[in-house]
Amino acid sequence: METLITAIKWIASISGIIAALMVSLDSGRRVTGWGFVIFTGSALCWVAGAVLSKDAALGTQNVVLLAIDVFGIYRYLIRKKAAG
Repeated sequence: METLITAIKWIASISGIIAALMVSLDSGRRVTGWGFVIFTGSALCWVAGAVLSKDAALGTQNVVLLAIDVFGIYRYLIRKKAAG
């Protein structure tokens, strides 16, 4: 079980790094939006790792970040940019 938790946490960490790079590059709405999609996957992995390791603080933090990531997906990939 410990190997599974470690693997999930490494996937979460690496995907979070990639997503942060994508968002920080400011390469346009599409790239930023997909960065938030990857952040969402990262947060889900962190929540899973937190549940499996019984880490309430880590789980709580990433549930909140998950909500922020979903808002980012809406803002950059779904919502139409206002004209002007």
